[in-house]
Amino acid sequence: ERGEAAVDRVLSAFRSICGPDGVSLGEAVREQHGKDESVHKCRPPDVVVFPRCVEEVSALAKVCHDHNLPIIPFGTGTGLEGGVGAVKGGVCFSLRNMDQVLDLHPEDFDVTVEPGVTRKALNAYLRDTGLWFPVDPGADASLCGMAATSASGTNAVRYGTMRENTLNLEVVLSDGRIIHTAGKGRRPRKTSAGYNLTNLFVGSEGTLGIITKTTLRLYGIPEAMVSAVCSFPSIQAAVDSTVQILQAGVPIARIGEEEREKLKIICDFKNSCENHDAYSTDVCVPLSRLPQIIVETKEDLLESRLTGPIAGHVGDGNFHCLMVVDPNDPDEQHRVHLFAERLARRALAMGGTCTGEHGVGLGKRVLLQEEVGPLAIQVMQGLKETLDPKNLMNPGKILLQGDP
Repeated sequence: ERGEAAVDRVLSAFRSICGPDGVSLGEAVREQHGKDESVHKCRPPDVVVFPRCVEEVSALAKVCHDHNLPIIPFGTGTGLEGGVGAVKGGVCFSLRNMDQVLDLHPEDFDVTVEPGVTRKALNAYLRDTGLWFPVDPGADASLCGMAATSASGTNAVRYGTMRENTLNLEVVLSDGRIIHTAGKGRRPRKTSAGYNLTNLFVGSEGTLGIITKTTLRLYGIPEAMVSAVCSFPSIQAAVDSTVQILQAGVPIARIGEEEREKLKIICDFKNSCENHDAYSTDVCVPLSRLPQIIVETKEDLLESRLTGPIAGHVGDGNFHCLMVVDPNDPDEQHRVHLFAERLARRALAMGGTCTGEHGVGLGKRVLLQEEVGPLAIQVMQGLKETLDPKNLMNPGKILLQGDP
């Protein structure tokens, strides 16, 4: 039995695990933990728990497993695809109290952190070591949340994404068992030992387990950071120059593209935030197709009567479109959703992906099926059923199975 009746019966068990202050039924707290930065609207969880260590996460998961209660992990809520929505109610595991940097090995260029540690907090901690963690999605996201969504940013062209920079994960499975994806305490720079379980959980968006520790690769802080702004007559010219720079081996960390309309749009809408939502979507295509998809997307924006700048990572073929949307205008919201679907299918037709950074969440599940095909979806569903046979871990995300 799911829902509020089951939650009521286990509240005392929750409080015995993480203390009376570690359980909240408050409407404001539940609402806060039921949404992220996306436009996807979802019901809030029935209860929010605040575990302080992996043992508490494991014990809470066992209670939820025994009572068939869905589990939704929550980091900082900066996701953009509705990944924290409680589509079936259940229990939100807010991991903010687990905020320790556990093991720093400066001589080995790696660190292990708990899920409440954010990107900025880690780099502040590392400031005096000469090291930093460069993956920067823009928002001050939690590092375990970044692993869960396989986040990256404009400097991925040099440093890679969370996939390339995650060495090991500690994960609590749906029944409370704890797995270390590369072996407990292990942090080799590379391995060819068996299946890559670490990368199975990177990008799994909480649907396979709760990430409670991540071991990350660190880098030396660059001696100097220099920014240059170059103007080009066309996007094609900008991409051609980028390819030449990359082929020449110039050590560039970030290469971005922004259209001239962006600043004008920001100025035009600087006072309208209270009455508007922002809808952000991203796709990624092979570098050579970036000019074509940006030109076609600009035309589509005009034809759809939508307002929004395009910002691209010219170095890796990823670009974002951020549209200003009136939440009180259903017609505009419908046009935005149709536009986002067309954009994703345009990327797929060019040999790209429906999401380069944001993840699948609620909004791109059908597109994922189109991207990888039915057999790959069957394999994903088989993995999900093996690790989470009751479909309790963040149900309704990534895969369409078990929808309400």
